[in-house]
Amino acid sequence: MDFSALRLIENETERVSALYKIFNEDSRLNRSKAARVEFLTTVRYVEQYLKQDAKIIDIGAGAGEYSLYFAKQGYSITAVELAEENITAFKKKIASDLDIDLRQGNACNLSEFDDNSFDVVLLLGPLYHISNPFDREKCIQEAHRVCKKGGIIFFAYISNDMVILTETFSYDLDYLKNGNYNKETFDVNNFPFVFFTVEEARNELIQSSGFNLLKEIAVDGVSELLAEKINQLDDEGFEHYLKYHFYCCEKPEMLGRSNHLLFIGGKHD
Repeated sequence: MDFSALRLIENETERVSALYKIFNEDSRLNRSKAARVEFLTTVRYVEQYLKQDAKIIDIGAGAGEYSLYFAKQGYSITAVELAEENITAFKKKIASDLDIDLRQGNACNLSEFDDNSFDVVLLLGPLYHISNPFDREKCIQEAHRVCKKGGIIFFAYISNDMVILTETFSYDLDYLKNGNYNKETFDVNNFPFVFFTVEEARNELIQSSGFNLLKEIAVDGVSELLAEKINQLDDEGFEHYLKYHFYCCEKPEMLGRSNHLLFIGGKHD
């Protein structure tokens, strides 16, 4: 996929909006068995912390996959999304009986919401895009502010180290030779997405968040790397793969071998 035209857009907000005119977020989490692993794992962990009548805010809601799922379970959802392309796709899927308040907005500025408003905060996309550390801190501060005391946040990021393997063995065998990363430090260039090692994420995202870390999850594991084989599994085989993945995904040694990772934090102050 050619993202080169995005380099000409200096404003990060405008660049994210332009990205989703190229990148189809509407199908990302449901286009195949392998792609579904990230969604199924995230839902599995969110459900462990949901209480009856919980109010959920989905910040960076994309095309609505998570908002729609939890709204269908009877939860009240406030969804905030920046990209017009995603909002258009999301709106088409909102049935009249679903309690979803969809708004266009920026994860770094949630001033329209009061402090301590939501029991559960989903921050499952914004940290993929915010390259400026000051803006990342602001994003996390805003998520913390709108979360109730005793509430839970789920925030996702993309693994720097796994991306190198996935790019090479899923998309471009010459990536190790010619890929857009530092050949000495193995830092992947933060374009068009932003990448963290596990340690970087712990140091920056967790320590500055104001949340207590509850769990770290290798949310899709090797599913993107092995997508071709996983997609060949029949339904029973896929269920066994999921069972194995759920067995593995909390193991510390698996965190560096997942394209997407999920931090679960609790607000106690």
